Amino acid sequence: MKKLLTIVLSIVLLCALCACGAKQEETALTVFAAASLQETLTQIGAAFESQHPDVKVAFNFDSSGTLKTQIEEGAYCDVFISAGQKQMNQLDITASAEGNPDALDFVLQGSRFNILENKVTLCVPEGNPKGVKDFSDMAERLREGTIFMAIGNADVPVGQYTQKIFGYFGLEEEALAASGCLTYGSNVKEVTTQVGEAVVDCGIIYATDAFSAGLTVVDSATAEMCGQVIYPAAVMTTTTQPTLAQDFLDFCRSDAAMEVFSAVGFSPAA
Repeated sequence: MKKLLTIVLSIVLLCALCACGAKQEETALTVFAAASLQETLTQIGAAFESQHPDVKVAFNFDSSGTLKTQIEEGAYCDVFISAGQKQMNQLDITASAEGNPDALDFVLQGSRFNILENKVTLCVPEGNPKGVKDFSDMAERLREGTIFMAIGNADVPVGQYTQKIFGYFGLEEEALAASGCLTYGSNVKEVTTQVGEAVVDCGIIYATDAFSAGLTVVDSATAEMCGQVIYPAAVMTTTTQPTLAQDFLDFCRSDAAMEVFSAVGFSPAA
């Protein structure tokens, strides 16, 4: 009986060790991505994991500016997907001196490409209490000081697109902020939440975030107002697994992944 018990315990111990070994062999892929990609990339990441059972995709979602700073300061990252070219340029040694004056070399050459296009929209809370009609109406109401509006900080792409829209309409952001017409979000999700909770009368966010949050879009910015909203993606030079990182990016531009992106309002970048 003792001998049998010893054999059984040995088998149990061996199985446990095998299970631990299998767990230890699981590979983590770290993806830094703009906050506006949270819903779609989470779904795409799960699909990628189902095809790669030994891989676990770990996401870090935040404003592109915050993510860029984290990468600069040494945070480990395999893949970076930004909501703006500026943040990717600042990490790319091949970018112009203006875009990357410190000659930072975080973008693995040959891996960078434009993956998605989004739209900048003007959104309102349910019922549109202040009756904001469009960007022109927004500009006039801001001049009058009769609306309270949420926008992104200047260091995040959605805030930078907003600044271009303000410039297009001849609005002075500092003056509007000083008059109490503006409130800020550190990323697009914070702005979306403020609009959704009717803390503000309107806000400028991406079309995809408006869709995901079920918000009412009253107008979409034209390229003339703020340019195109292009999302670049790249493997980082900090990666220890460039092939796997590239495989993930290739998966993100597959037909199946693009269906996920398109469902919330993204379109493939030209």
